[in-house]
Amino acid sequence: MENILIFQEHDEFKKSEIVAKVLADLPEWFGLPESTQAYIDEARKLPLWYVDRGGEVLGFITLTYTSPDTAEVHCMGVKKGLHRTGLGTLLYKKAEAFARNKYKYIQVKTVDEGHYEEYDQTISFYKKMGFSKLEVFPTLWDPWNPCLVMVKALK
Repeated sequence: MENILIFQEHDEFKKSEIVAKVLADLPEWFGLPESTQAYIDEARKLPLWYVDRGGEVLGFITLTYTSPDTAEVHCMGVKKGLHRTGLGTLLYKKAEAFARNKYKYIQVKTVDEGHYEEYDQTISFYKKMGFSKLEVFPTLWDPWNPCLVMVKALK
């Protein structure tokens, strides 16, 4: 893709705006208004990178941490029409490079395989990025959305 740039955003208002724009395009993954709003609000305080093409935001990733040794992909989204174009890989690699300097591991939580086609695609993406399945928590979120924790060693 031409004219693709990745930026780290520091302005809290702009972070929320970026997340809101992208998640609005992904209702199959982010269809629960309360959860979506939480991602938008929480992004204000987290490291965030986004993909830009000519002033248009195409995707983003936010990181948090779960321990002094472990970063976590807090939220990630690429506009639906741009899935499988390499933008997610670019975003993830940028965030991983940042995390590699501070943490030993990185993890992500998603819905376990076999429940929704969209989340099966998400799991496939993270496997491609080098993540392994660690554990499933059947009721961490709710019974119809069992939480899969995936991990990757950074060092």
